[in-house]
Amino acid sequence: MKFSVLMSVYKNDRVAHVKQAIDSIINQTVKPDEIVIVIDGKVPDATEYELKQYQNIFNFMKLVWLPVNVGLGAALREGLQYCSHELVARMDSDDISMPTRFEKQLECFGNNEEISLVGTNISEFICYSDNIVSYRKVPLEDQDIKRYMKTRSPFNHMSVMFKKSDVEKCGSYMHWYLNEDYYLWIRMFLAGCTFANLNETLVNVRINEDTFRRRGGWSYFLTQKRIFDFMLKNKMINIFDYFYNNSVRFVTRLMLPNKVRKWLYIKLLRG
Repeated sequence: MKFSVLMSVYKNDRVAHVKQAIDSIINQTVKPDEIVIVIDGKVPDATEYELKQYQNIFNFMKLVWLPVNVGLGAALREGLQYCSHELVARMDSDDISMPTRFEKQLECFGNNEEISLVGTNISEFICYSDNIVSYRKVPLEDQDIKRYMKTRSPFNHMSVMFKKSDVEKCGSYMHWYLNEDYYLWIRMFLAGCTFANLNETLVNVRINEDTFRRRGGWSYFLTQKRIFDFMLKNKMINIFDYFYNNSVRFVTRLMLPNKVRKWLYIKLLRG
């Protein structure tokens, strides 16, 4: 089965991290037929140079240049239009895919034609890829994924592979501050899509202090509240779920210091 990889790069991505991410894509046991990288606004000269060097070597790489930064959701929406194949694997610009990731996801699609999207577990590291501080394990079966989705995102976005047609019939990616992925999963849920996760850790994800800082404050609380507003309006959750979800977010996003949020994130919410 042919497939594309979709990635977005912006000005704050370090060139060394971008190279690590691309190398992990290229060095898969099953190599992609196409890599689409969206350059979301102006990037440093070093990043631009390295991306063009990769494109010169790998003729299956497409670079999509956006004149101004539009944010991840809009950038992925644009990039998806350039993906030539029905299966599309997401990749973040500073993470590392394990060598068998694509092979195992393709096998999952081959075994079940009904699946629209398949993700994986992830490990999370700070500074060095072998300095793993936590894991995020997600539910595996469609029914469990849909139940979990009512309170939290059931996928690790950087790990998913999906059918392009199923994503586009739900409206594709849209801008939603720090939650463009969760918003897409919800719309796919409402459209009756079938989901799966693999019980394997197939992406190593880079985190830092900003990871936890971004998960606090009014902006993050309100963007998640809007998500739950949407879910309630579409009868995906009931009023009790709605108040529970918002109450938990109010405490974790607005009342906890960043150090406590970090501890909670690593020790309790992760494995």
